[in-house]
Amino acid sequence: MTEVVRTVEDVHMPIPSDAADETVAAVTGLYTDGVIARKGAFSREWATQLGEDIEVAFQEALSRPGGAVGRGPKRYYVEIHPEQLRGWVELVDHPWVRMVCESVLGPDYQFVELGFDVPGPGAVNQPWHRDFPMPEDTRVNKRLTSLAFNATAVDTEEDMGPFEVAPTTQWDLSEGFDHEMFPPKSAYGRYEGLAQRKFPKMGDISARSALTIHRGTKNHSEKSRPVLVLGVDAPGAGNAEHHDMAVTKEFYEKLPQRVRDHLVCPVVDELTPITQKHSIEGLMMGEA
Repeated sequence: MTEVVRTVEDVHMPIPSDAADETVAAVTGLYTDGVIARKGAFSREWATQLGEDIEVAFQEALSRPGGAVGRGPKRYYVEIHPEQLRGWVELVDHPWVRMVCESVLGPDYQFVELGFDVPGPGAVNQPWHRDFPMPEDTRVNKRLTSLAFNATAVDTEEDMGPFEVAPTTQWDLSEGFDHEMFPPKSAYGRYEGLAQRKFPKMGDISARSALTIHRGTKNHSEKSRPVLVLGVDAPGAGNAEHHDMAVTKEFYEKLPQRVRDHLVCPVVDELTPITQKHSIEGLMMGEA
């Protein structure tokens, strides 16, 4: 594994000399550990509403072909439109979210993905993985070009299959990775040694590099653990082409300009339910 492990010792972090302490902490955390969090960013009422909207969207997605994609046994991913979440504007316009996006991705960051994961009872350990192959800009220049924000709709308990992440691994090169995303099982000992399980509460939000090696773990409970996913790109990162997010004209016209400035999705007369296409084949069977 030593041939693919890299550190951030020679990384020039994008931190202005006059940056506030919170900005320094966010950039440093994402460039070192690869994951950061803000506890209590939202109210529990906001998170309760999030859970209600996810459940409505999930049942609708399950009712039609292609509405939900498997991410392993008893585990689903659904991409949705911003208008399906009553709290979407509060999410993307939250000061901490704006600060993290601008500090890491630059002032012209772009919202490219909105969806949610639902690990249900019986979900098994996923293979260790990253969400997509390492971009050339990251490999050569050690620059983070995308972020994934996560917000839980429930208080995460130990038996619910918590998210597990291996900090610092966003820089690991992908030689020997299946599809440039799945490290070989011979490397699992390293990731298990680094692993941190996360137990967010309703109202918490996290941000991570989608390249940081991670997995969902086995859900031993009789409860689901729905979690929101907001994908954000730097200009040119290219992830928008893998997603079908859209907004209606009526919705768009009511948005604050500082939110509109970061939307690159189509503005349409009427929304069309999304047929999922961001399938990750290597996750379908769970960990062997």
